[in-house]
Amino acid sequence: MKKLILWDIDGTLIVSHGAGVRAMEKALAQRFGVTMDLRAIDWAGRTDSWITGEVFRHVGLPDTPQNSHDYLEAYLAMLPSELAAGPQGQVLPGIFELLETLHHRTDLAQGLLTGNLKRGAEFKLTHYKVWQYFEFGAFADDSPLRNDLGPHALRRAKEKHAVEFTPDRTVIIGDTPHDIECGKVIGAHTIAVATGKFSVQELSAHQPTAVFEDFADTAAFLKVIDAI
Repeated sequence: MKKLILWDIDGTLIVSHGAGVRAMEKALAQRFGVTMDLRAIDWAGRTDSWITGEVFRHVGLPDTPQNSHDYLEAYLAMLPSELAAGPQGQVLPGIFELLETLHHRTDLAQGLLTGNLKRGAEFKLTHYKVWQYFEFGAFADDSPLRNDLGPHALRRAKEKHAVEFTPDRTVIIGDTPHDIECGKVIGAHTIAVATGKFSVQELSAHQPTAVFEDFADTAAFLKVIDAI
């Protein structure tokens, strides 16, 4: 039976040094004439659609479907230029090697489980030259609640590979407690990595299957995957 590996993006695969936040702030000013420092929101591990609701609440805008659509479209229009022109981020340690290794293993499939909108995920991962490794995933388009995303990812994995991926053969990888929680909700294994804003100790408190400082040690990561 194949195993399914589902990756978070920001703080796990890449860091973009705030490109998404800047794009959201500029989109708010452009579309609604309102300014806000998004650092007022605890957005780590959240979805873009959830963050939108929190932005509207903070600035007093009606959280309507039309406002949400207009805001996120403005954000997506801003994102590529922020990725290109802003402070340059990077693919995190070990990620290129891991993605390439997993890509060539016939006993594994890998996709995304991310709080990014699908188009935002494509913009970011294309910019950092790793989008080609991901043929499916679950995104903020599917639900504003991260805990809802697991079943969407499992369904798309089945559609792509014609394999029924069970939760006990699924690994969700991320850098926040929300990533760990959304894995546990569906009974999946979880791997946490301290390349975001949470330390190894903070992540360990949420009892993931495994936790790493970073993914520079490819063999250590694969040992965990192979033991599942």
